[in-house]
Amino acid sequence: MTRRRAEQQGRAGERIAAWWMRFHGWRILGERVKTPRGEIDLIARRGRTLAFVEVKMRTNEAALAMAIDDFRLRRVIAAAEAVLPRYGAGATDIRIDVMLIRPWRLPIHMKNVWHG
Repeated sequence: MTRRRAEQQGRAGERIAAWWMRFHGWRILGERVKTPRGEIDLIARRGRTLAFVEVKMRTNEAALAMAIDDFRLRRVIAAAEAVLPRYGAGATDIRIDVMLIRPWRLPIHMKNVWHG
């Protein structure tokens, strides 16, 4: 897959994930938030819960299973720490979530995946 195609697929996955989260009562505060430490695909809030969300879209289950690892999660955590002062006011539950997206399947929302 070309880099351009992968980028388009990633953006499509992020749009689906944002739609899914909104449908479940979340407010999207940021999309593709870049920091010196990395990028956060989605920042979402529901009540006093703030979620930094890593989104992965793959065409098959095997590829999806390999899409998330500790290295990627650590980058999201570092980026989340960098923007927490900007987005975290009033939040009492701050977590790292993962959204797994496959074509023609319901998204899988993995909540609070990091217990570092």
